[in-house]
Parts: sequence; structure tokens; C-alpha cells
Amino acid sequence: MNTGRIFVIATNVFREVIRDRVLYLIGLFSIVLAIAMRLLPEISAGVEGKISLDLGLAAMSLLGLVIAVFVGTGLINKEIEKRTVLVLVAKPISRVEFIVGKHLGLVAVLAVLIGAMTAIFMGLLAFNQITFPAASLALAAFYLFLQLSLVTAIALCFGVFTSSLLATLLTFGVYLMGNFSRDLVSLGNLSKNPTIIGITRGAYLALPDLVRLDLKNQAVYGILPSPLSLLGDAVYGLFYTAFLLAIAILIFSRREF
Repeated sequence: MNTGRIFVIATNVFREVIRDRVLYLIGLFSIVLAIAMRLLPEISAGVEGKISLDLGLAAMSLLGLVIAVFVGTGLINKEIEKRTVLVLVAKPISRVEFIVGKHLGLVAVLAVLIGAMTAIFMGLLAFNQITFPAASLALAAFYLFLQLSLVTAIALCFGVFTSSLLATLLTFGVYLMGNFSRDLVSLGNLSKNPTIIGITRGAYLALPDLVRLDLKNQAVYGILPSPLSLLGDAVYGLFYTAFLLAIAILIFSRREF
């Protein structure tokens, strides 16, 4: 695996996504958040700070998710539909380098997007004299980045073997189930049925536990999880991302064009 070729692919993806004016979402985020923070003191009873934190973090998560899913599912599928993949695989570029480069390119876009939105969010909070836990907020933004990197890997995994529309629906489905996988186990235990309990536990093990990478609630209340817990969750996110990319590479390697 040649890191130079991976870097070239990632750079091309980054430039292509930027040219699609995806980063205009940062401007939209800034405008909507600025208006909301001006209106909140008039409609909230002294809790505008908490509501502002909730709103800002939710907006960052939603915009990042939209980019990860809609762009991620089309990264490979678009190349296949336009047949440009034939030119790429004919060159001295392995399919491993192709998948990894595509993933890193979109992850770089997400890093810029989340970094810019976090800086703007903190700036607006300070400008409106709203007290906020900077360390918890920055940590939540970093783990949101890890979560979206994992979602991008899910999108790529589906995008290598199905249409963009179906891949998008499947990715959103896995995202939703990954956020409620713990609840599935609880519901299964309530049923007292061994078969249902086994199915729900199996689903929990198979699906990514995205709650582990969601620190929005902790950030709102200024809570910092223990370093050991943070390290374990970060390793989990990175391992699961690598696992999904390995599946995507395996499927893509077996495709005939």
C-alpha cells in the first residue's frame, strides 16, 4: 500500500467535495445559530444557555451526518456509474488504496467542517455572554468527528455494492439503530423470551454502538468522562471504522467492472 497514492486520492476527494460548495453549510450554521441565540432569551426562562448548547451541538451533528451519508454513499458509487472506476483500477492503484484514500478525503472535509463549526459556536456563545464548558464542548466535537468517521465508513461499505439511494437509506438505518442498540437489549430482556434476548444481543454486538461516541449530554452539563473511558471509546470507534473499511475493501476487490 503506497501512502503517496492514498494521499493523492484523498486530496482529490477533498478538493472535489469543497468544490461542491459543501462548506457553505458553515455559513448556514452560523446564521441559524446566531438568530437562534438572539431569540432564545425572549422565549426561555433563564435556561437559554443550556438550550443554546443543545441546539448548537445538535446542529453540528445533523450537518455532519448529512455530509457523511450523502457524500459518503456516492464516493464509490459515482465512480462506478460513470465508469471512471475502469480508468482508476487500470492504473497502478490498488483497490485498498482507492477505498482508504476516498475515506480519508471525506474525513478531512468533516474535520474542517466540525472544527470550523466548533470555533464559530464557541465564538457566538462568548459574544452572547453565555457561559459554556470549553473543554467538554471541544471533547464532544472531537468524538463527533470520530462518530462521523465511522458513519462515513458505513456509507462507503454500502456504496461499493448497491445504488446511492439504497446505500443512503441503509446507512441512515444503521445510524438510527446504532443510537438505539442499547435500548434493543433492554427491550429484549423485558420480553423474557430467550430467542428474542439472543436476537437483540446479537444485534447489539453486530451494530456499531454510536452512543459511545456521543458526548453531547456530557458537554451540556460540563461533565468530563474518565480518561480510561474516553480512551476505550476512541479505540472502539477507530477499530470499528477500520473493520468496516476492511469489509468495503473485500467487497470492492471482488467486484468485476
